Amino acid sequence: MDVNKIKALFPMYTKHPDLIYLDSSATSLKPQYVLDKMNEYYSDYGVNIHRGVYNLSYIATDKYDEARQNIASFLNADFQEIVFTKNVTEALNKAALMFSEFLSPGDEVITTELEHHSSMLPWQVISKNKKLKLTYLPLTKEGRITVENFKKIITNKTRIIALTYVSNTMGYMTDIKEITKIAHEHNIVVIVDAAQAVPHLKIDVKDLDCDFLAFSGHKMFGPTGIGVLYGKKALLKKLTPIDFGGDMNENVDLYDVEIKDIPYRFEAGTPPIAEAIGLSAAVDFIKSIGYENIHMHEIALLNYAHAKLKQVKGITVYNWTSDIGLINFNIDNVHPHDAATLFDKNNIAIRAGHHCAQLVSKLLKCNGTLRASFYIYNDRNDVDAFVRTIEETVSFFSQF
Repeated sequence: MDVNKIKALFPMYTKHPDLIYLDSSATSLKPQYVLDKMNEYYSDYGVNIHRGVYNLSYIATDKYDEARQNIASFLNADFQEIVFTKNVTEALNKAALMFSEFLSPGDEVITTELEHHSSMLPWQVISKNKKLKLTYLPLTKEGRITVENFKKIITNKTRIIALTYVSNTMGYMTDIKEITKIAHEHNIVVIVDAAQAVPHLKIDVKDLDCDFLAFSGHKMFGPTGIGVLYGKKALLKKLTPIDFGGDMNENVDLYDVEIKDIPYRFEAGTPPIAEAIGLSAAVDFIKSIGYENIHMHEIALLNYAHAKLKQVKGITVYNWTSDIGLINFNIDNVHPHDAATLFDKNNIAIRAGHHCAQLVSKLLKCNGTLRASFYIYNDRNDVDAFVRTIEETVSFFSQF
């Protein structure tokens, strides 16, 4: 992969040529192609959809529907199974809130300590309100979710498992397909947080057979302000919307409303039209690069970084066996926020803190961590600068 050619596709590097961006797990940079498609909507046919009986509205509606179909095909899903949301957090909350209608006091929900807050917090709140039993699947010593540990904790009261496909802190991949197979043998519904998976690996929802799956556009070269909730058609048809307003209804009377069919019943109000078109463009961009090339590139960088980091004293790396290009670490005896300031001084953007997954920090017994994440616009020069800055940071704080 020619990283210089890749970087030329991203205007951020034109504006900031010295930038070393190692925070793609928080949000990816945006290629010009995606920005152009969104600007095309605003400049050429930027009107509302489903409402106007004029040509521009028909064009906008067609483009929006084309975007949904493209994203559905990308996941091997059906058109009706793709619900647009504002982000993965809203998608996971919607799935939890809407499906909780079918749960009763004493029913059990399984989640894990590896989760992003948006995956586990909805169930924490719902469990308290509905008197459900919330169970945390035991992780391995390494911090992984395993099929074996899932089997051990299933009970005849288990109704839901909500879990991450790829951890945003450790980079560990979960065997979603096998867990789903076992869950369905026990009539357990599977809800998957795929926010960190979609940027790195091809997802086929029919092959995984999960019931719900959610992700955000902004982590996969797409815009902010849009997420996707995939749900099996039969399940979505059973759910009652939690948002009511324009465009999700067929007929409104004084005391009753007839709602639209899926997916429109879950998209009240003006939807994120430009963002959906931008996300569809991001899907096309990923296809043009190829998941195999993405994976090979970031794992090569990860291995190169690991080889260098093993020579550095004064650091703790928590995830030497990450399945994606993500390094979770700390400078020994230095708060991650303090360390991050020295990276910023060298124009290196990395994440510092809990990463919206405080339970992981508590498992690691630390006040947060530093996280560097690689993507297709990074190269060995970025890794070299990253490692040099770690050495500088260790040296600087060792004086105190």
